[in-house]
Amino acid sequence: MTQQRAVRIGQIVPSSNTTMETEIPAMFRAREGSFAERFTFHSSRMRMKKVVKEELEAMDRDSDRCAIELSDARVDVLGYACLVAIMSMGQGYHRVSEKRLFERTAENGAPAPVVTSAGALVDGLHAMGAKRVSVVCPYMKPLTKMVVEYVESEGIEVQDYVALEIPDNLQVAAQDPARLMEIYKRLNRSNIDALVLSACVQMQSLPSIQRVQEESGIPTVSAAVATTWQMLRRLELRTEVADCGELLSGKY
Repeated sequence: MTQQRAVRIGQIVPSSNTTMETEIPAMFRAREGSFAERFTFHSSRMRMKKVVKEELEAMDRDSDRCAIELSDARVDVLGYACLVAIMSMGQGYHRVSEKRLFERTAENGAPAPVVTSAGALVDGLHAMGAKRVSVVCPYMKPLTKMVVEYVESEGIEVQDYVALEIPDNLQVAAQDPARLMEIYKRLNRSNIDALVLSACVQMQSLPSIQRVQEESGIPTVSAAVATTWQMLRRLELRTEVADCGELLSGKY
């Protein structure tokens, strides 16, 4: 019997990101125990060390090269792993980026759908019917406000946010995700439809997503969870991963 080819997951990653290649594969790996699926993971990196607008813009210009490199490997889907880089480029930019990067893969003879964490988070919140949210961000306040404005421009009200103000990207990844069990309590959570525990694929949150959801009684999501959800949709696979919050419950 012919063995099924593993689905190839391509990841466009900031050079200092150490979380996307752990949390997103962890969610896909968790599926392998429940579904007849196998995955491999392939990355291309864009240079970025400090989470500031100038470095983010320079990094984004490098994303075309990454998409072409990954399409050389004939990946089945690409995930662009920097929410704030996309959002700092202007409202609605995730649509521009996804279209352009898909075109690069098609020009290279290996068309593959492209998911951005920014677009995935917005789409995931809409899928859950979330009209009002509160958000935890690791960014400095000016970038955090930019994220809030971007989300609101997509028709989702941000009732409250916490900005942890960590400029160094490696320090963002170094934060203990267990701290989120206390950090989320600083948010105004009254009358919100969802809680974004980490609006950043670099800030670890996966071990706390389900725990916060159960403790708060509020549907809880992160940029990494939303990116995985959107990748599964593009791959036409069931959007279900156990213990990863409401969005990956299989309902959406």
